[in-house]
Amino acid sequence: MKLLNRTALAVAALLTPVAATQAAISLQSLSDTEFAFGGYVKADLMVSNYSEGAPDDNNISRQFYVPGAIYGDSARGTSVTDFHARETRFNFAATNDLDGHKLKFFVEMDFLTHADGNERVSNSYSPRLRHAFVSVDNWLVGQTWTTFQDVGALPEALDFVGAAEGTTFARQGQIRYTNGGWQFALENPSSTFSDYTTGVRKTSSSDLIPDLIARYNFKTGNSKFMLAALLRELEYEEDNMDESTFGWALSGSGVIPVGSGKDTIKFMANYGEGAGRYMALNFVNGAVLGNGEVEAITTYSGFASYQHWWDEKWRSNITASALEADYDTSPMVAVNETSYSGNINLLYSPVKPITVGVEYLYALNERTDGSDADLSRFMFSLKYVL
Repeated sequence: MKLLNRTALAVAALLTPVAATQAAISLQSLSDTEFAFGGYVKADLMVSNYSEGAPDDNNISRQFYVPGAIYGDSARGTSVTDFHARETRFNFAATNDLDGHKLKFFVEMDFLTHADGNERVSNSYSPRLRHAFVSVDNWLVGQTWTTFQDVGALPEALDFVGAAEGTTFARQGQIRYTNGGWQFALENPSSTFSDYTTGVRKTSSSDLIPDLIARYNFKTGNSKFMLAALLRELEYEEDNMDESTFGWALSGSGVIPVGSGKDTIKFMANYGEGAGRYMALNFVNGAVLGNGEVEAITTYSGFASYQHWWDEKWRSNITASALEADYDTSPMVAVNETSYSGNINLLYSPVKPITVGVEYLYALNERTDGSDADLSRFMFSLKYVL
C-alpha cells in the first residue's frame, strides 16, 4: 500500500487540483477495499447405470443427478462412464467500509449445464453466471441463492446437489433486506405448468408479481435452524387464455451437532401448493394448465443427512431424500409424481484444501401412470479449494 500511496501522490502532482483531489479519494477508497479470489477445482469420475437407457453425452443428468432427467433412450446402452471437471468454479469479492456503510461486491461462475462443448476432442465448456450481487448494509440486490433456500443445511456430497428431492433450490435475481435473524425478499417470478392434454412443460412469459419470501434464522445452543415462507402468483396469459392462481410454500431446516465431536445431523422439510420450480430442481411444475383453468399442484419433500467423522481426516455422510406430488386433476399423459434418492460417501482430506472421496448414489423416479426409471452411480472426486 505504501507504493500505491506514493504513486497516487506522483499522479496527483500532474493533475489539476480538482482532478488530483478526486484521484486521491478514489485511490484511498481502493486502499481500504479488501479483495478476495476463491473457488475450487473439482475433477469427477462417474460410472452410471440408467435403467431406461443412458441420456446423451451433454444431458444434464450426465453431469449431476437431476430428478426427472434420468429417463434416457431405451435404444441406447444403460451403463456409461464420464470424466469431467465442469463443477470447477471461481469467484471474486470486494468488501469496503465507506462513510460508515458496509459494501460488498461478489461474482461467481462455473461450467455446468452448458451443452456447447463435446467429449470428442477438447471438452470445452463456456462459463455460466452463478452469483452476481452488491450489498449495502442490510440490503442485497442482484442474483444469488433464493432466500427460501437454506444452503447451510445441504449435506456434504460429491454429487453437485446431494439431496436433490428434499431441498429447495434456486438462484435468481432479487432484492433482499436483512435485519438480525429476519430476511425479506422480492424475487424473480417464473411459473411452470404441466399441460393437461400433452403433459408438456410450459413456461409463462407473463409473470408480473414478484415472488415474496420471508425467512427467520435462529440458534438454540450449537444448533442452527431456519423457517421460511413463500407466496407467489402463477399466471398464464397466452393461447387465448388468461388465468392465474396463487401458490405458497413453507420450509424448515436445521443443523444439529451430535455428541461431543464434529458429527452433525442436517435436515429439511417442505410443503406447498404451486411451489413448482422451488422444489427438487423443478421435478414437478407449479400447476396443471387446461380446460380453461390453472390448478396448483401440491408437493411435499424433505431430506435427512448424518455426517460422521472417523478421525480428523476421514468422514462419511449418509443422506436420504424424497418428494411426492399430489395432482387434484392429473394430466392425461404421464408426468412426474414421486422421486427418491439416497447416497453414502467416504471422504478423506490429507490436508485442509484437498478432499478425495468415493460415493454411491441410487435414485428412483416414478410417474403418474406407474412407470419408473432408476439410476445407480459410483463416483470418485478430487477437489482442491482455493
